[in-house]
This record gives sequence, structure tokens and C-alpha cells, in this order.
Amino acid sequence: MSKRRDTARYRWRGQLRLAAARTVLTGLGWLSLPAAQRMGIWMGKLAWLMHGSMRRTVESNLALCLPEKDEAEREALARQTLIETGKGLFETGPIWRWPRERVEAMMIDMPGFERIEQALSEGRGAILLGPHLGNWEFGGLMTAARVPTTVMYRPPREPTMERLLVEARSRFGASMAPANLGGVRQALRALKRGELVAILPDQAPRHGEGVTAPFFGQPALTMTLIRTLTQRTGAPAFTGWAERLPDAGGFRIHYTPVTEPIGHEDAVEAAAALNREVERVVRIKPSQYQWTYRRFRRQASGRVRREQRQKG
Repeated sequence: MSKRRDTARYRWRGQLRLAAARTVLTGLGWLSLPAAQRMGIWMGKLAWLMHGSMRRTVESNLALCLPEKDEAEREALARQTLIETGKGLFETGPIWRWPRERVEAMMIDMPGFERIEQALSEGRGAILLGPHLGNWEFGGLMTAARVPTTVMYRPPREPTMERLLVEARSRFGASMAPANLGGVRQALRALKRGELVAILPDQAPRHGEGVTAPFFGQPALTMTLIRTLTQRTGAPAFTGWAERLPDAGGFRIHYTPVTEPIGHEDAVEAAAALNREVERVVRIKPSQYQWTYRRFRRQASGRVRREQRQKG
């Protein structure tokens, strides 16, 4: 009886959190893009002034990854990163709640997208790497609105919140595939049908599902899933990211072919190639990268890295 009561209480709390999240998103959905970004700027500045864990994580990551910049440059970049992070948070309401035509109006152009269309027209399928750069939620929606797309994702720990995530990311036509064995099979079937499969390549995998490879010169737990998909299908890969333009000017989605050997027969070499590709695009607009993520915290061995355990 006690176990049943605890389960019911857990479900009730999950439903309450889901309802609260929907309410917040609906409220944010009433904001214009300039208003949403202004609120994000205020939040970013507050996070900087509070000197909390988010700021410390950003500063730690920048010190590890961009040692060639002097302290003043990294400080300015860290401050701008928190501002861009705030913008991205408040943009979620408009992007996940506005009607399609209004979301479409935020897109300025999509340079390079024709290459993906060409690959799909040849029936080969294609893999899209979408790093945590710019606004990846916007980029994913706009891509899926144009070509058949399967989006791979890591289910959140709270099952009820997964419903919100799936609803939001699939609302313009994407099929959602969890990053598990069933999801991998779903992605392989999509590629064999000549469709697009989109993956966040810079998210640390679960223990046992990745290898350690250098990222900005630092050892980072890196997924091997993309290597598997590439080897199994021979599908070409592209990188795509939605650049946030100044003064609430909308977004420009950049697509470029991947030339790094991400399907290398050696898993570590393939992972290093994947990280080099992510690093290449991050250097284009480093302030819009998710430096708030503790990418270096865990290694493939399961060991926790001391620097980010203490600073993050």
C-alpha cells in the first residue's frame, strides 16, 4: 500500500510540474522576440552579478578551452555567454508556442540547406549535427518543417517532462527518437528511407556509450552513436546551427558539410574528428555556445574530473 501511495504521489508531482511548465511557456509565448531577448539580457546580467555556479562553470570552461585568450577577453566572453544563454531561455516560449507562420518569420535565411536537399534527393539520407550553438530549438524546428526529419534526444529524468519536450520539438513534423536501442533502430530506418536524422553531438553520453577524446584540447566523454550511424548507412553528414542575429533581428541557420572522418574505424579517432567539427563551428560564434554545460565532468572510465566537480 505504501509503495502504491508513493507512486501515486510521484505521478501527481510530475503532473503538477508539467502543468507549471506549460503555464510558464504559455506566458512566455505572449512575448515578442525583442521583449523575450530583453528579459534574457536581464537574466544574464543578473547571473553574472550573482557569481553563482553558472558563471563559475562558464569561466572554468573558457579557461580550459580558450587559453589563448587573455583574462580580460575571457571575462568579456563569459559575461556575453550568460546574456546569450538568457536570451535562449526566454526565446523558448515564442519558439515552442507561437504559430508556425510567426516562427517562420524569425528566419532570415538558411545558407547551405540546398546541399542537404540534394543529398536527400539522391535517396542516401543524411545526418545533421546540431551542436548547442545559437538557438538549436529554432534550428531543429525549421529544418524539420522542410524535410522529413527524425530528431534523436535524451529523455529527461522526469518522465512527464518528456511529453512537453516531444510535443514541442515535433510540432512542425519531426519524428522523435530517444537515444536508446529502439531509437537507434528508428534512426537507421529513417536514414535507409533517405530521410534526415538530427543529433546533438556535444552532449555527453551515458557511461559505456562513449569514449574519451579531445575537445578544445581537453579530454571529453564523446558519443560513438554518430560513428555507428555513419558506418552502418554511409549517409553524408552536415553541421547546422541557428545564429542569433543582433537587435532581435531573427536567426540565420548555417549548414555545412562535415569533412572530418567521423566514421573512422577507430572509435577514438572518430570521436576526436566529431569534436573537431563541433569546435570549428563554435569558434565562429563562441559567445552563443552553451559553455554552461559541464562537458568535462565525466570521462569514459566514469571518473569525475576534479576541476569541474569543484568549480561547476
